[in-house]
Amino acid sequence: MMYLKKTFALIASMQGLMLLTNCTTPDSQSNKVDYFITDTTTVQTGGVKMVPITTPKGVFNVWTKRIGNNPKIKVLLLAGGPGFPHDYLEAFESYFPKEGIEFYYYDELGNGNSDKPGDSCRFNVESAVDEVEQVRQSLQLDASDFYLFGHSWGGLLAMEYAAKYQQHLKGMIISNMVSSGMEFNKYIQEVLVKQLPPAALDTINELSARNDYGNPKYSELVMKHFYSRFICRLPLDKWPEPLNRGLSKLNMPYYLALQGPSEFGIIGSLRTWDISDRLKGITIPALFIGARYDEMNPEHIKWMSQQLPHGQFLYCANGSHLSMYDEQPFYMNGIIHFIKDVNNKSLNHE
Repeated sequence: MMYLKKTFALIASMQGLMLLTNCTTPDSQSNKVDYFITDTTTVQTGGVKMVPITTPKGVFNVWTKRIGNNPKIKVLLLAGGPGFPHDYLEAFESYFPKEGIEFYYYDELGNGNSDKPGDSCRFNVESAVDEVEQVRQSLQLDASDFYLFGHSWGGLLAMEYAAKYQQHLKGMIISNMVSSGMEFNKYIQEVLVKQLPPAALDTINELSARNDYGNPKYSELVMKHFYSRFICRLPLDKWPEPLNRGLSKLNMPYYLALQGPSEFGIIGSLRTWDISDRLKGITIPALFIGARYDEMNPEHIKWMSQQLPHGQFLYCANGSHLSMYDEQPFYMNGIIHFIKDVNNKSLNHE
């Protein structure tokens, strides 16, 4: 009798597994199959596509790379800086693929793996927005599937893109970015700088006054007392390899033109940038992410989310500017939940 009970239990268990397998949605099954399909008519590049960008100085190529396959969810990742390549965003590979989220890396013109024409006339927000639109068109993304993620400068760029082209977007994620250069400078000067050791701050101010930003002492003090507290709260010798790799590839002329040489406020052209009054015109679903130890004011980012009719706010209580690393599971799961929620609501309305 005990043998029969065990047999029936085994059969029931196997039937349960079969039911779970049969309950897998057709989309998820086809996505898994499509992901591994090889187009034998063309040379495969591991998802890499060089996108031609038309500029006043000619046509140049920017580097993109697709990972995954999902006809309903396609996320374009915009890196920070301005001037950082995609490298430090590679952490998304540990989260998005297993959730069936298709996503794209993208190096702006002049950054990372993209062409480097040295065209300083393009160091402005308008040119960067136009470039994203050309990338969107080439990758064939549209309002049925297109989510735009932007971190820091990438968040600024995503907001500006949405203000002009939101008809092409299904949703957007703004990570660790405020709505104006003035707000950025105010928070750093009135809140963060006061938390630094006085002796270290005196030396930093002295070197800044001499415009000696290339001094190794300046970098040492900034890394130890500012970056390790407000940029990434992991021990400096434990910073992830993709992050260090990305930092080593910074497009310095781009960064200096828009941000400026100081880490304690914007003195480049972005100091007068402001999108605050235009946020209310963005009607797509949007997630704004702030963090307790960020160099950006999380309360202001929360306020930003409240200006949009469909804005949401994610607060990383233990994170900094790079919460994707120092509060990683919470950060990534929050983004995934937002994307899937928007996608499910759109499916229910079809």
